Amino acid sequence: MTSNEQVIEQTKKWILDVVIGCNFCPFAGKVMVQGAVRYKVENLSTLQESLQSFIKECLILENDTTIETVFIIFPHSFEQFDDYLDLVSLAESLLKKEGYEGIYQVAGFHPQYRFAGAPLDDAANYTNRSCYPMLHILREASVEKALEKYTDAKQIPDRNINFAREKGLVYMKMLRDSCLG
Repeated sequence: MTSNEQVIEQTKKWILDVVIGCNFCPFAGKVMVQGAVRYKVENLSTLQESLQSFIKECLILENDTTIETVFIIFPHSFEQFDDYLDLVSLAESLLKKEGYEGIYQVAGFHPQYRFAGAPLDDAANYTNRSCYPMLHILREASVEKALEKYTDAKQIPDRNINFAREKGLVYMKMLRDSCLG
């Protein structure tokens, strides 16, 4: 079994090598350098416990302004992508219910990530294929501030898709898998 420390190190490597290395998120590098990223390994397996952990992390963000973003990593849960999508949907609903809509947003990453309508073997899926299922909580104000400085932010998704497809499925899979050591 992989320790929590190993899971975090693998996740950091994925962020550095894939997310930042491929420039999928042009804002991620600054936050990583600042050390403003929190990692929470959630070993619980139930949906309810995972959602409780999610809202606890929102409270931590609310009370600690030095943290810009949180990755909640589920190394032993939500292996099936459809189950994971249910988690994301419920987390988004919980943001609204708890009054965090417009304050935080959720981004999703999963080892089997698949964009709606995309073929399973589309290299573009690797823009969101992480080592483990995870929920990424971002401060909306920080995202908006970063977008103000980025002139062609609307082009980021298309640029990422094109990059991944140009590199190809084998390359993208190898890059992600190399983060697991």
